[in-house]
This record gives sequence, C-alpha cells and structure tokens, in this order.
Amino acid sequence: MERPAWAPHGIDISVPSVSRMYDFYLGGSHNFEVDREAARKAMEFMPGLPKIMQANRAFMRRAVRFALDEGVTQFLDIGSGIPTFGNVHEVAQAIDPRAKVAYVDHDPVAVAHSQAVLEGNDRAVIAAADLRRPDEIRDNPDVSKLLDFDRPVALLLVAVLHFIEDADEPHAAVAALRDILAPGSLLIVTHASYEGIPLTREEAGGAVGVYKDIRNPLVMRSRDEVGRFFDGYEMVEPGLVAMPDWRPETPVVQENEDPYAFSGFAGVGRKA
Repeated sequence: MERPAWAPHGIDISVPSVSRMYDFYLGGSHNFEVDREAARKAMEFMPGLPKIMQANRAFMRRAVRFALDEGVTQFLDIGSGIPTFGNVHEVAQAIDPRAKVAYVDHDPVAVAHSQAVLEGNDRAVIAAADLRRPDEIRDNPDVSKLLDFDRPVALLLVAVLHFIEDADEPHAAVAALRDILAPGSLLIVTHASYEGIPLTREEAGGAVGVYKDIRNPLVMRSRDEVGRFFDGYEMVEPGLVAMPDWRPETPVVQENEDPYAFSGFAGVGRKA
C-alpha cells in the first residue's frame, strides 16, 4: 500500500480511522482506501451517512455563530478530526478575528493535518489528547497557553461522544470538563441515536456493526442518555433536538429535507 506524502510516519494506514471516514463522507481527500472501504460498507446499511455528517457540520457552524453572538470568543473542540472546509476556526475568525480555537484529537492523522492547516495562525492550536482523560486536555501546554479558563469557553463535543463506550465513563469525562469551565461557558453536543433514523433498528444496526468491526464502536444513546451530558448546564432554546431543528437560518420544511438529516440529537447548554 502506497503511503501518500501527507500521511504522517508511524501511523498504520491499513486500519480504518473514524476521523478519516468522516472526511470521506464530507467529500474530503484525506482518507485511505481502507477508510473508504469501511465507509462504503456502512453506507450499504445506512445510505444517508453523508447527509447526517453534513447536517452535523451545518449545526456546528450555527452553534459557533451563536457562541460569538453570546460574547464567547474561546473555543475548545475535542474530537475535532481532520479540518475540512468551514471548520471552527474559519467560521469563528471570519466573524471575530480575535477568536481563539484549541482543537484536540487523538488521531495522529487529524493532528498532523491540523498542524499543516493552522500553520501561521497564532489564535488556533491542535493538541494530541484524549477526551477520556480531561486533565490531560486542561494541562496541555498548547491549550492552557491559548485559552483562559477563567473566562467563558465554548466546548464542542460534536460527533465524538458516541465513540466512547459506557465502560469509559463519558458522562464523568464531560462532567470533569464542565468543572474546568468558567460560568457562562457553553457546551455544544451532537450525538448519534437510533431515534430519528429513517430505518428500523435492525437495518441501522448493520452500520453500527461496521464500526464495531473496525474497533471503533458506535454507541447509540437515547435522548435521555444524551440529555445527561448537559447536567450542570441550562439548555439553550430549543433544547435537545434533531440537528436541522436547532436554530435554523430559514424555517425547516420537513418534507423538503433529507430524512437522514434528522438522525440523532444536537443541543447547546450554558453553564450557570
């Protein structure tokens, strides 16, 4: 297998990666055949996966703009993946050039790409760290140098919590991150769920099985389980909803939308 020039040394390009699969769904070019193969296999069961990812990105951009409207100019994006067009720093810094963005990911390909994309941007950094170890994120020198945790921060956990199994205590990790944040901080979350998917649970389960096979289990949680991540936050209107229904720029006419866009949940909470 030929290693592309952009692939960092020391990574195993024979194993699929969820961040590179996500890049493929969004039409990016930073993925390998092994990622495309796994993504296409998942799409055999759930053909609307690219549409779900697009709805996810559109929500993220609206949530970033909302944060800036609220006066929050610091962003901590954990599980940030490969920085495709319209990422957090591009959206935020186009509106407010003073906005600061710390990306965090544990995938070496995502980290290497982010370093290349962010070169010369002194208000954005990428740190290699894992959501399951919140202290490592807080204590990371690049993160702590850029962000002032005594002031509000928008914490983005977009399409990442569903890759953390219950045994790894995702709710405890999110609570630990909340405790680091100043009052007025925002929590921005999207999460996969069987609720809203225009398939039976069995049909959708085929796609979930693909992620299990590549040892990146996709954990589908109920609305109530996703809601628990917002413990200690006040939900911002309209609460925990399907991604297109969260503060759309134009009224959502369900019949005109791809039904896959309404899979899973999105929400924003404010720390009191």
